Amino acid sequence: MFKGHPKGLIPAAVANMGERFGFYTMMAILSLFLMSKFGLDETGSGWIYSTFYFSIYGMAFFGGLIADKLRNYKGTIFTGLIMMSFGYLFLSIPTNVTQDNKTFLIIMTCLALFTISFGNGLFKGNLQALVGQMYDNPQYASKRDSGFSLFYMFINIGAIFAPFIAPAVRNWWLGRSGFTYDANLPALCHEYMEKGANMGADAMAKLETLANGASSVSVANLGEFSGKYLETFNTGFHYSFAVAILAMLISMVVYMKNKKGFPDPASKQQKSSEELAEIEMPLAEVKQRIYALLAVFGVVIFFWFSFHQNGLTLTFFAKDYTLLKLGSWNITAEMFQAANPFFVVFLTPVVMGFFGWLDAKGKEPSTPAKIAIGMGIAALGFVVMTLGSFGLPNLDEVRAMGELPAAQKVTPFLLIGTYLILTIAELFISPLGISFVSKVAPPKLQGLMQGLWLLATGLGNQLLIIGAIFYKNIPIWATWSVFVVACFISMFTMLFMLKWLERVSK
Repeated sequence: MFKGHPKGLIPAAVANMGERFGFYTMMAILSLFLMSKFGLDETGSGWIYSTFYFSIYGMAFFGGLIADKLRNYKGTIFTGLIMMSFGYLFLSIPTNVTQDNKTFLIIMTCLALFTISFGNGLFKGNLQALVGQMYDNPQYASKRDSGFSLFYMFINIGAIFAPFIAPAVRNWWLGRSGFTYDANLPALCHEYMEKGANMGADAMAKLETLANGASSVSVANLGEFSGKYLETFNTGFHYSFAVAILAMLISMVVYMKNKKGFPDPASKQQKSSEELAEIEMPLAEVKQRIYALLAVFGVVIFFWFSFHQNGLTLTFFAKDYTLLKLGSWNITAEMFQAANPFFVVFLTPVVMGFFGWLDAKGKEPSTPAKIAIGMGIAALGFVVMTLGSFGLPNLDEVRAMGELPAAQKVTPFLLIGTYLILTIAELFISPLGISFVSKVAPPKLQGLMQGLWLLATGLGNQLLIIGAIFYKNIPIWATWSVFVVACFISMFTMLFMLKWLERVSK
């Protein structure tokens, strides 16, 4: 599979795999952690989640600027790994929230998230730029698209296991304290601590039932139980973040051991003037390339706004509306996020084989055309969610009941099928988008352009909050319809620009 690719591809992918494992361990639980830790609702959690997700990618713009300015990609990447490790360390320290320190702890949590996002900005885009430079060698140039697909597949191996590790650590800690996991208890506990005896009768009855079911002893005092359960539940989440630190250490070891084998952009400064002249481009061509990239960046914002709902509204949907059972196996809402990286790993060879088959027939679409097709496929994924959500009650009705009755919940295969379709779309867009950027970006602006690609992703992520607002305030099926429209807008805009983009990328 890796035959014909540069030797640096595998260690770069493994270094990124460790970082992604840590990242997805956190993202699997972040929105639910914010709600259980601080009593935030979907909108409040969504604001922090979407802003952090924006920063993760938006900071890559500054990471690219720093690396291009210093001509020190390798040092910038390692600094990013160090910063992310410290951010995860801050999040892993258990704290007890009170009314007096709640605001302070929210600020400190956001500071830790900012540290992670800035470190990721130094790391992610610049590592992608290094991989792109491996394929600047004419020996490997024809393998660029498949190389980035392999890189993308390999790093998702870590992401497969992450959504299982975080809940397992949390549930282990709950068990040590005599509790069992129940996704509905944190919200009910917060409501009781806020309202006490003024809590709604149905919600109160639900809390009593779930509390006795989740505790190894009979619950006599709901207030005492609520405080203890939340403290234990959240401490388990904190310990889950510690897993990410171990993943960072693995990435550091792999990266440092193979550092010398990676391309070094700084060495280009030592070339002769004749060699440098070969990579200089006319100003008009540079402008055309930048305009084409900016156009694509603008379009993919709408795709990422839809696709990255997996950690937000799709996770909320799993918790509130989905039967969390596969046969006799009880699952958690976080575990659905393993579906995407699982499908990435196992579908990448299929998609690559399909493109290879088309290439042998002389019919393989261009990279911009593949991206447009992917956006159409993503729209179909949300069409499935729209159809599967018709007839479900609004979130306010579910909250009033305490929990949606099992008979009214949807099959988990609705989300699994949606993730399958969205992953196929992702394989048409994300690795090929990175490849497109590395191919079209002017040589001296590789880090910056990769950073702008990630910044566009970040802007789409900032818009995630719109999904959280809609999820809480309009019918569920209408929420998914918004993403159908966004993906179709992206697709038709790409098709409108297709000939121009194909001409620029030749």
